Amino acid sequence: MDTSKHNLANLFAQLGLDNSPDQIAKFIDKHRIADDVLLCDAPFWNEGQKHFIQESLREDADWCELIDELDAMLR
Repeated sequence: MDTSKHNLANLFAQLGLDNSPDQIAKFIDKHRIADDVLLCDAPFWNEGQKHFIQESLREDADWCELIDELDAMLR
């Protein structure tokens, strides 16, 4: 059972990304996706990250809200 606090920094850590506020801002500035591209299909994810996003959304996991928030930030 996952009991970690779910916030944007922890989502980045879960994805294996640098989760400092500065690096999160840089990631969002650098990685933009078109409105017609699903977040999980963005070209910058590796297979593990893509799978985590897909599974979390499919299972309506606790991470869904933050994944949706990240999705909106990348548009």
